[in-house]
Amino acid sequence: MKDLDELTAWTGALLRRLDAKQRRTLMRAIGTELRRRQTARIAEQRNPDGSAYEPRKRQLRQRVGRVRRTMFARLRTSRHLRARGDADMAVVRFVGGARRIAEVHHYGLRDRVNRGGLEVEFARRELLGLEDGDVEWLGDVVLAHIVIDRLHAAP
Repeated sequence: MKDLDELTAWTGALLRRLDAKQRRTLMRAIGTELRRRQTARIAEQRNPDGSAYEPRKRQLRQRVGRVRRTMFARLRTSRHLRARGDADMAVVRFVGGARRIAEVHHYGLRDRVNRGGLEVEFARRELLGLEDGDVEWLGDVVLAHIVIDRLHAAP
């Protein structure tokens, strides 16, 4: 991710000028917005590169009249997908038991469908990742925060 490395180098000097409280505020805002973007992308069932998720496999026994939910409806809730920010970083991650489920789907690993049940290889569906526009968005957010902060600090 050459763009992300360039962004890190460019914003590093700007962020060092901010005190810890200002950096923490900025990182929390970035984490919250990044979580919202990830949730929206998961709801659209798209990988970070823009390709669609591989559809679910057809179930052997399916009840008649059963309404099927979209994939990962509960997994993308704020209870399971958390955003955190401190003075040094912003993190969006899955927590608790949802972390294992997300990891299996994200990397396309094998897992049991239920206790003592079949072991199935799941399709790879990248749940977390940066899209093409996210790097530019991050640069804009950092620059806007620094400019606004300087305007408030000016006498």
